[in-house]
Amino acid sequence: MRKDASGKMHFKLVFVGPSLSGKTTLLKRLHTDVTGIKKGGLNSIEDPSGRTIYFDFSPFMATSSVILDIYTVAGQRRHRHQRSLVLKGVDGLLFVADSSRAMLADNVESAEELKRELGDKIGGEIPIVISLNKRDAPDAMPKRELVDAIDLGTNIPVYETIAIEGIGVKRCFQSLAREVLLKKLYAVEQ
Repeated sequence: MRKDASGKMHFKLVFVGPSLSGKTTLLKRLHTDVTGIKKGGLNSIEDPSGRTIYFDFSPFMATSSVILDIYTVAGQRRHRHQRSLVLKGVDGLLFVADSSRAMLADNVESAEELKRELGDKIGGEIPIVISLNKRDAPDAMPKRELVDAIDLGTNIPVYETIAIEGIGVKRCFQSLAREVLLKKLYAVEQ
């Protein structure tokens, strides 16, 4: 958390996960579908194929004095250093897993990288929520099997989403915002 010059508190939420798991799509759906909350512009830098090059960003005003700065990271292996930079000062994480069995190794690799980067802060100091995205994929893995394979800890909120259709996206975001605000703003231990 940081305070800006006007005294507003900014919380940094980062959407992480393997390449093409749906991080940017999830943020875009939040930006267009979530009502009742003020949002800033959506800044997205993509290559011609639609892949995030560095990060996406959009601020959401939770209250007049609390802003949730939401970032997504590029999932491609070549962007490892950039992910590390974006994760600096993170207050909350949304791990976006691709539910396809064909993406299992990529999900596990992304989760392992996150654990190397943030260690035991995940789920403790830094709240985390898991989005099992692309639940409509023909080869979608069973929920428990995928969560166990990712192995990011116990008692983590898990939501099944289909970001492209907006299914589960709002609930997933609300859960992450709640976890972060309770932990960081109100110092409530979960």
